[in-house]
Amino acid sequence: MGKANGKKRKAIILLEQYFLTTEEAAVFLGISKQALSSLVKRGKLERVEKGKINLFFKADIEKRKEEQLILRRKYRPYT
Repeated sequence: MGKANGKKRKAIILLEQYFLTTEEAAVFLGISKQALSSLVKRGKLERVEKGKINLFFKADIEKRKEEQLILRRKYRPYT
């Protein structure tokens, strides 16, 4: 039983290291879940679906955050 628990812990660590849930991704980007869904529908972000669970690659979300900052500076330079 100890080995099985160790494997589960390693899997959870990997999931947390590489993926974000829908809620985590929305909070990180500072947008609503609906806006996040819109980004997926428009092909701006990719999600991984497993049944009813949606996960986002952490690297993709971090890249999108950088892109958002650039877009905000370009289109809202005074805010």
